[in-house]
Amino acid sequence: MKNLKLKSARAAKDLSQQQLADLVGVSRQTINAIEKGDYNPTIRLCIAICKVLDRTLDDLFWDNEEA
Repeated sequence: MKNLKLKSARAAKDLSQQQLADLVGVSRQTINAIEKGDYNPTIRLCIAICKVLDRTLDDLFWDNEEA
């Protein structure tokens, strides 16, 4: 499932995939795969992304439709 919330939050911070990747210490391809729903990141990576984007885990990685 695509992570449009992550993509939207990244865009709101005016960050490219490469810039976000550099800030959290992964490749641009990893960020792209997370946004496309092709990769399930570790909790550590999720937390790092949340810190950079000033969002919570619930904001970016919880699917309210499944709750």
